[in-house]
This record gives sequence, C-alpha cells and structure tokens, in this order.
Amino acid sequence: MSKTENDIVVISLGGSLIVPRHIDWEFLKKFHDLIVSEIKNDKRFVIITGGGYTAREYIQAAGKVTTSITHDDQDWLGIHATRMNAHLVKTIFRHYAHPRINKNPRTKADIKKHFAKGEKIMIAAGWRPGWSTDYVATILAERLGAKTIINLSNIKYAYTKDPNKFKDAEIIKEINWKDFRKIVGNRWDPGLSAPFDPIASKLAQEIGAEVIIADGRNLKNLKKILDGEKFQGTIIK
Repeated sequence: MSKTENDIVVISLGGSLIVPRHIDWEFLKKFHDLIVSEIKNDKRFVIITGGGYTAREYIQAAGKVTTSITHDDQDWLGIHATRMNAHLVKTIFRHYAHPRINKNPRTKADIKKHFAKGEKIMIAAGWRPGWSTDYVATILAERLGAKTIINLSNIKYAYTKDPNKFKDAEIIKEINWKDFRKIVGNRWDPGLSAPFDPIASKLAQEIGAEVIIADGRNLKNLKKILDGEKFQGTIIK
C-alpha cells in the first residue's frame, strides 16, 4: 500500500462483511481490534460502509410489492442501508471516531472537521442516487489527499469475468485503469455486482488513485496491506 503524507487510510468496507445475512459481530470485533491497533501506530482511517444483505432485502421486498420501483427508489433503499451500517460501525469505534457520519463527500472543509479535534476515524455512508459507496470512497480519497483505497468485500481478487457465470474467468493480480474499465463498463446500476463500480473507476483513474481489492474476511491479509507487506488481492492503478 502506498504511504500517504497525512497517513490517512481509506477503506471501503463491503456490506457483505458487515451483514452477509445477519450482522457478523464476530467479524466486526476482529476488525475493530485491528483498526485500533493501527491507530496506535499513528494511522487515521476513513471507513465507508456498504449496504450488504440489508440493502438487497429491502430492494427485493419493494420489487415484489410494486412493479413501478425506480432506480432512484432502489438507490435510496440501499443508501439508507449503508447509513444504518455506518451507525453500527461508528458505535463500535465510539472512542476514536468523529460523532457524525459523513453523508456528503463533496465539501472539503466539512470533511476536514472530522479530524479537527484529534479524531482518528471518519465513518461515511451512501450519498445520493447514482453514486455507490465506491464512488464516495474515491471522492473522500481525493478530498483528503489519500492515494490508496482498500476495497474490502467477500472476494479475494477481481476477475476478467464474473467467475460465478464463466468458467474461463481469470484472476487479476494487477491491472491498469484503462483495461479494468473495459471490464466493468461505464454505467452504474443499483444491483450491479462489480469489484469496483464504473463511475468510481473513472474518477479513480482521473485522480491517479490506486485501488486494492481484497477479501475483508482475511484480516491477517488486511494487516499485511496496512503494513506494506506482500498480500493477496488485486491492485488497480
């Protein structure tokens, strides 16, 4: 992982880790302990939470009741799921995190207030329809001058194709943004399953950010990423 001047680490924490089906409090406890140990090594963190199973369940339920659910409706349900997860994560980091969740990544001055009183963690969530939490993570990285985003989910690597659908899908260990964007395309959809979403990928390429995709369940691997050691995952840059 590239070391930033201000030592702020941006982590996009996939909802599949927080709520794979039920809240995984055991994972959260281990994640909490790792982050706290890194804080004691003078790191600061921005943690953006995804919606996970909660978001999918709400969206699916709405779709079963009405056929007129719009993309905005789906996005807002997902956004509120990310915010519920963000409150949970903020609660477990109460002694280290700014008391307010960031819901708007655009305002640079407001973002810096999250670290103004010595806080070590900013918790952020979904923003508005059309923008995923990957995009929020990328904007916050840009605003705070962080050059690396660690994208944690339930996959070990990005692939050339969806490995659940295509047997010839190949693991990607390192790739440039131009080639990666050919794989994910240019359009965001609330139900899109991509290792890093297309709109966020476009911005990450523009600002020269590096994204690391890794399995968040493997916290020993996350420790290696944070310590700049060899790790298992995909690097996009």
